[in-house]
Amino acid sequence: MQEMALGTAGYFDSRSAAERYAQGRPYFHPQVVRLIGQHLSLAALVPRALDVACGTGLSTVALKPVAREIVGADVSEEMIRLAPADAQIRYVVAPGEDLPFPDAHFDLLTVCAAFHWLDASAFLGEARRVLRVGGHMVIYEHAFAGKMEENLAFHSWLKHVYLKTYPTPPRPRRPMPQTIEEGGFRSLGEDHSESTFTFSLDRLVDYLVSQSNVIAMVEGGGQPIEQVRAWLIEHIHPLFQGGEERSFIFGGPIWYFVRP
Repeated sequence: MQEMALGTAGYFDSRSAAERYAQGRPYFHPQVVRLIGQHLSLAALVPRALDVACGTGLSTVALKPVAREIVGADVSEEMIRLAPADAQIRYVVAPGEDLPFPDAHFDLLTVCAAFHWLDASAFLGEARRVLRVGGHMVIYEHAFAGKMEENLAFHSWLKHVYLKTYPTPPRPRRPMPQTIEEGGFRSLGEDHSESTFTFSLDRLVDYLVSQSNVIAMVEGGGQPIEQVRAWLIEHIHPLFQGGEERSFIFGGPIWYFVRP
């Protein structure tokens, strides 16, 4: 993503950013989808599911065990271009605030780690429109906790060095699930998902350069990606001494809603 002046779409429009996103993001989504199926008691496949702000399709592909037909929608054509082809899935380039689908068309709608980029009022109006009555919406996060299990110094470096050098772009912080309920949905409670990923130094750098703060710097013209990668390797390498791989925790809430 680029500087906020470019708009939300600008953060993910470039091919370089999309490629880094596809390469660097960990695939935690099946774990979350299993919890979704359990929480909503999905004994059979739902007929149609929509994954809004699907990015490169990781969150979309993960819906295959719970939905017969799946659509992934994202505002970035470059992200969609890198989504994996699948007979069960169709991808469309469209913003979450203006969805090109008929009324009451979907049984399930998901948003993974993207609600904060959407215009809440416009998106929730569209979500109500495209979901059938009784259809479910699930919004979830699975954020990087910033902690290396083998070296606690990593968290301090991330907070005081990395995020000072590459600050997180400003974005709305909305109370959940209050915002969704005010948008016309009824809350069905929430879960929490947590997972641990083992990264080599290069794999960790691949992940960090897929984050929105680095994308904002690079695509906004602040630094070339090669310079960012070199800076990251120089600073992180000492924290990897004594081992080739390190363990990192990801996790976050899963919010469930129904369209009354």
